[in-house]
Amino acid sequence: MMDRNDVIPIGVLARRTGLAVSAIRFYEGKGLVTAQRTGGNQRRFLRSDIRRLSFILIAQRLGLGLTEIEEALATLPAGRTPTVTDWQRVGRSLRGQLDERIKLLTRTRAKLDECIGCGCVSLPRCQLYNKDDRAAAGGVGPRFVLD
Repeated sequence: MMDRNDVIPIGVLARRTGLAVSAIRFYEGKGLVTAQRTGGNQRRFLRSDIRRLSFILIAQRLGLGLTEIEEALATLPAGRTPTVTDWQRVGRSLRGQLDERIKLLTRTRAKLDECIGCGCVSLPRCQLYNKDDRAAAGGVGPRFVLD
């Protein structure tokens, strides 16, 4: 049996995470957190759901989609507090995606620095200048950054 100190009401969870109660209900509906019900049908969450919801907020800020977040959290155990090993497994599963995002951000920052910070002040000499739309022959999209 679970200690009653291991569970918290939805309002406490909202205050601890900074999420609106409606957002917590949304994540509950997606199966990312699971509420237990009291005899009076009130929601009670595991105290460890603070970490799950915090992970969701961080992952979203990093640009991960809800599907990616759902897949990562699906590897965590249901009904018990995840261990360090459980969270490490989540981290390893996302490492490749995060590394790719870091590379893209670094490349974008470098391209912006080249264009803004080069000091050439001359469009004909600029490496990023696309005179006569020559870049169109190579394909579509922002290839100077994404390729």
